[in-house]
Amino acid sequence: MKKQFKRNIKWDRLDNTALVFPVVAGENLTNVYRVSATLKEMVDKDVLQEALEIVLPKFPMFNIRMRTGVFWYYFEENGKPVPDVVEEDMFPCRYIHDSKNRSYLFRVTFFEKRINLEVFHAVTDGMGALTFLKELVCQYIAIKHHFTIEDKDGYLSKEVSLSKEDGFLKNYREARKKSYKKGRAFGIRGERLQPGEFGVIHGHMNVPQLKAVAEKYGVTLNELLVATYMYAIYHEKLNGKIEKRPIRVAVPVNLRSMFSSNTMKNFFAVVSAELYADTRDGYTFLQVLEATKNSLREQITKENLEAIFSYNVSNEKVWIARAVPLPLKNFCIKLVYNNTALANTTTMTNIGNQKLPEEYREYVDYFYGLLAMSKGQFLKGTICSTGDDMVVSFTSMLTDTGIQRCFFATLAEEEIDIQIETNGVYNGLL
Repeated sequence: MKKQFKRNIKWDRLDNTALVFPVVAGENLTNVYRVSATLKEMVDKDVLQEALEIVLPKFPMFNIRMRTGVFWYYFEENGKPVPDVVEEDMFPCRYIHDSKNRSYLFRVTFFEKRINLEVFHAVTDGMGALTFLKELVCQYIAIKHHFTIEDKDGYLSKEVSLSKEDGFLKNYREARKKSYKKGRAFGIRGERLQPGEFGVIHGHMNVPQLKAVAEKYGVTLNELLVATYMYAIYHEKLNGKIEKRPIRVAVPVNLRSMFSSNTMKNFFAVVSAELYADTRDGYTFLQVLEATKNSLREQITKENLEAIFSYNVSNEKVWIARAVPLPLKNFCIKLVYNNTALANTTTMTNIGNQKLPEEYREYVDYFYGLLAMSKGQFLKGTICSTGDDMVVSFTSMLTDTGIQRCFFATLAEEEIDIQIETNGVYNGLL
């Protein structure tokens, strides 16, 4: 009789932030984001597929599927073949159906010179996704341009960490108080695009020019861009009007450097830049800039960030909550999510400056990121730079592009050169 061998399937817990994503995700709230690399040549589908087949087994955090337990969702090692690379023919950040994707929680697509990685947020945050994407791009280049066999088959950057530690649990301290913003924020409303449409506008800018403007005003580059976004919302929607609800721009903060972690799991906290439109005299750009700077600097401290994620972890640690069956737990998570999701007007995230090893840089033009919509947020922004090229990308479900136009126009008034491109949804509307 032939001996049967049972595969030892590895499993892993979701990190604290990831617990909410499978509960609220669906077609209209996908919790899928995109990071992309634009090359200087057309993408070869077969080479990209080969590169993915080499890289994926090296990243346990991506070689997984979602499973439903009695008390929690959990990750399980995915034993299915590597998902197929496909040419993009739909709008970005669509919901990932595991039944259509060999149960993987990410997809790789391409279009002309662009390689896209879309990830379900429960898997990892932007840094984790970019780590995977950059390794995939380097592997693609190595195959396409006939790098040595040693480079091609053994490639993983020295900086890459495959750690799966839960940074939240590792750095948890007993929470003393609730850390969330209370109250509903001002919401951006307007006519929607057609069902399924997703508007994208990119603005390419010069990093040294932006830094010069930031230095002139005594702010960081990130504070400058968040403040410009805040000002654009205020100028286009509330200029001269009094509004009881504040404009709040959610700003995710990467916690790895501050808390000495190199995890591939989610490890970020969200703070909010805030502006109250409480005068008919209006706010100047400089006033909004000052308010944004003060708001962010007050919140982006180790003590405050620790309090934010420790409060979240403390709820997970309550033994009664841990013992509640998953269906009831999901009901409670949805209630909490619905009560807190409208506390921010929009989101702007900075996914950082992207670098590749020297031998690969000449083949890549730039990186960028895109965010999906969330409850009450129909316009979002992403910041990403590659060398001296910075791309600010806006995604939207609204037909009106006034806020995006005001954002770039405000920076243009500071003599910053800007090149605009879109995905075609707004042709005739800009």
